[in-house]
Parts: sequence; C-alpha cells; structure tokens
Amino acid sequence: MVKIESLKTKIESLGTSTGKIINRSEDYPDIFHLPVAEIMDLFRTSGILLFKGFGVTHNQMKKFAELLSSNLVEDYVRPRVDEDQFIHFVDPGMGDLVVHSEHAYSPFRPDVIWFCCAVPAAQDGETIFCDGLQVWKELSEETKQLFLAKKLNFVYESIPSEIFKRFISPDATIADIKLMLDNLEGVTYQINQDESIRMEYACSAVVKTKYGNYDAFANSLLPQYAGAGKAAFADGSLVPDAVIDEIKKVTDKLMGKISWESGDLAMIDNSRFMHGRREFNDEKRQIFSTLSNL
Repeated sequence: MVKIESLKTKIESLGTSTGKIINRSEDYPDIFHLPVAEIMDLFRTSGILLFKGFGVTHNQMKKFAELLSSNLVEDYVRPRVDEDQFIHFVDPGMGDLVVHSEHAYSPFRPDVIWFCCAVPAAQDGETIFCDGLQVWKELSEETKQLFLAKKLNFVYESIPSEIFKRFISPDATIADIKLMLDNLEGVTYQINQDESIRMEYACSAVVKTKYGNYDAFANSLLPQYAGAGKAAFADGSLVPDAVIDEIKKVTDKLMGKISWESGDLAMIDNSRFMHGRREFNDEKRQIFSTLSNL
C-alpha cells in the first residue's frame, strides 16, 4: 500500500469514498512532475484519483494517460476532438446519466476512463460515481445469487462494419471482422446483407477488479433498463423490477460526486467504479474523455 506521505503534496479524500484528491504543489508544478509509480500505487488502492490545480488541458490528459497506460483505446461512440482518435467529447445532452461502467455493454471495455474539465457547468452537472465493491457487499444475498447464476444480454441489430474496423485496421475485411468476433468471449453474431453486423453480447454484471481480483458490481445494467424500460438476461428472462429498485437504492446510498473546476482531471478504475452525471442546464459545459488500458 502506498504511503501517502511519499507524495509531496496535499492529498485529500474524495468525499466518503476511497478516492483521493491530489493537489498541485511547489514540488509538482504541473501534472508531468508527479511520480508515475507512486500515482499508480495510489490508484490501485483508491480506484479514483482527482487531480486539482494543475490546469490540465485535453491534450495534456492524453499525454498523461499515455504515461500511465499500456495503450490508449479509441471510443467508438463519442465524437472525436480535432480528429484525434483518442480524445473525445463526453456524451451530448444535459440530462441525468445513470451510473455505469464505460462500454461494459460490449467486449471492448477499457481499464480506465479519464475525464478532463475545460468548462464546468455554472450549476450542477457533477460527475457521479459508485464503488462496485461496496455495491456488491450491500446487495441482498438473493440478488447476488441471481447475478452469479445469470449473465446480462445486450443486443445490437445493425452495427456498421466500420466500427469493428477501428479495432483492427481501416482496410480490414469482413473476414478479418469475423475472425475477431469469433475470438471474443460472450459474443454471437451474424452478418447482414449490407455487411452490418447483428451482435449479442452476454456478460456478467459482477466483474473481477483489475487490482485485487475482487468481485465488483460494475456494469451497464441501469442504462439498459433506463433506455428500454427493461433489462434482459442471456436466457431470455427479464431482470425483475424489484431487483432494479434494490440496485438503485444501494447505488443512491453509496453515490459520490465530482464537482468540476476548470483544469480538473479524473482517473477512474473502470473495472471497479461506475460513473454517471447529474442533470445541468448550461450549453457551455465542456468535458473531454480518454480511454486506456493499464
């Protein structure tokens, strides 16, 4: 476990969570002066790090992520910033986003999601988060057994083949895509006449954390339910509404938040923490994201 005193700066708790706030200091005048090994030690135990006072830009976010990661991951959903394939604008709109793990509805789930704030909302618009380790501990034994016994199922009727080429190469063929999909756990698919792909993805709502190999309730169940009014298991049965209500009650109880300031940078363990957003009403709000593996 890292000794916090070894980092020559003020480190605070992020609310009541295990997350930490790392503040700028004379020893670390910019984010690139921070000791990478010690930051990673702190991240492994904390799960969320919020860097404050460093005035981080979206380009610096990407460069810092590269220092701490084995590789960056292209986000195939969000729009790019300045044609950079690894820097993206966050989700459009200003409504609430329920907590979820990034891309947990697909076999392309990254280890970390990074957020950088350029312009915070004038009011509200906080990023919310929930520790999947704690959620799992709080759920009833009956609910735990349900999710240990059954996998969630996500169905996509028509995914453009161009999406899959991002994970191979721009000139990948349908044969290349088939080879990739054949080797992904939980994936079944068929090629449509227009070469789009119908895909089903089955995965557990309970995942092993990147660090410690603990059980964490970290998934995309709540967004699926919010969008469709229902959520399905791989055997075709539906997740009971009472179970969804229990999950909402537990996540609401354990919810933390990041109240953004310009230049803030957040690093979130996507195998452990779920994140979301509070509603806001400010078109100037601007948050960027990057995904990476460790």
